[in-house]
Amino acid sequence: MDTQLEEFADYAIKYAVNSGVQYCDARAEEQERKSTLIENGQTEYVRSVNDSGIGIRLVKDGTWSFCSITNPKSNEQIKNAIDESIKNSTHHAKNKKEQFSLYPNSAINKKIDYPILEKPELEKLIKIGMECDKIISDTSKIIKSVVNPWYTNNSKYFTSSEGSQILQNFSDVVIEMIATAHESGLTQSVNITEGGRGGMEQITNKAQKSAQNITKKASELLSAKPAKEEKATVVMNPDFVSLLTHEILGHPSEADRVLGKEMAWAGGAWWKGRLGEKIGSEKLNVFDDPTIKESLGWYHFDDEGVETKKTTLVKEGVLKNHMQNRETAKTFNVTPTGNMRATNYRFMPLIRMACTCIGNGDWNVDEMIKEVKSGYLISNMKIPSIDMKRYNWSISCQYAQKIDNGEVTDLLRDVIVMGTAPEFFQSIDACGNDFTVRPITNCGKGDPMQSMIMGNGGPSIRGTATVKSVN
Repeated sequence: MDTQLEEFADYAIKYAVNSGVQYCDARAEEQERKSTLIENGQTEYVRSVNDSGIGIRLVKDGTWSFCSITNPKSNEQIKNAIDESIKNSTHHAKNKKEQFSLYPNSAINKKIDYPILEKPELEKLIKIGMECDKIISDTSKIIKSVVNPWYTNNSKYFTSSEGSQILQNFSDVVIEMIATAHESGLTQSVNITEGGRGGMEQITNKAQKSAQNITKKASELLSAKPAKEEKATVVMNPDFVSLLTHEILGHPSEADRVLGKEMAWAGGAWWKGRLGEKIGSEKLNVFDDPTIKESLGWYHFDDEGVETKKTTLVKEGVLKNHMQNRETAKTFNVTPTGNMRATNYRFMPLIRMACTCIGNGDWNVDEMIKEVKSGYLISNMKIPSIDMKRYNWSISCQYAQKIDNGEVTDLLRDVIVMGTAPEFFQSIDACGNDFTVRPITNCGKGDPMQSMIMGNGGPSIRGTATVKSVN
């Protein structure tokens, strides 16, 4: 972190306090991002972007205001931005009905360097990308390979009027791949994302194996059958479960959505007002955990300086908690959970998932399948479609397989899985022992929309849902 950027953030706090604000925090951030896009053996681009700036939140007359400055050059810039923010707060305070209150937070002074085993470098990134592209492109029936590896080096400094000064330095390495096969007028695509918080070790070897898997499956899907529509027993693999968890358990657990304060992008909560009630079977345990190392949702302090911890959201089917910031925690009379995050310094932080998962079970997956007389094995996430309360849901999978008398049989293409949240979660009767965390790189929330990276995961789970073909 450029020491001058830290000094600007410290000056912002000092000036805001001297201007009579009730509260102020500043986030100074630097990011270096390097990426490449490879399609069918050709490098479409190699991109390098550097970004730095400061985001400043403050409360004056009980009203929040926010400003950001890209690549600030002087204290005068900081002063002018804060003056304007104070004017905005004072103006809008006239219409404010609720009293401002924040859950108390300890002053923290800490520097954290997240571990990296192998430093990310562009040349290494391109090499792995080209290897994966060759694996995909050299396979018969494959008509298009798309490989997008990228990494970021990040430095985030948080300081507040309460005395916190927290510096976190970390890197993220990710590779996104798509294999598209075509034959006799039919086209099938399979994609995968690999990566995590750390260095090149997050994708080395893992990416090549995944490239082989998606290529093989895309080709096989050309001869797969469509599914007939029926309500049936389904066994969902961890990759599919991660998206299901994200959409139907994670987003409704964000307290601002529960309170109806953030409704953009299908932003309601189907279990509003149901804390302490049974919302799923006794097999259902759900948590959010920013302390899971190497996941894209791993961090020690959130964007309002709250130390992170594992939060139980659902225990044995009973709704126990929501994800809270310091303001909503006062409303619910609980402690903050460390889930306040912004895409970068340009945005106000929102309550966001870190690494939301269904808890591991004790079932061997093969045994889960053997007990199914007639059903489906659902594999890998694709596209969700959710109503405003996240009550009615449908999620397409990349492929499925029929289960007949405990045996996995026909491969199926273009499959959608549908249900209602309470009915499906009540139907879960088995959770596997194959818990896996998957990287999510494009979660949208807020207005203006913020795209966020995080982890989601779980084991294989068994329940009841409607299965049908897209066509």
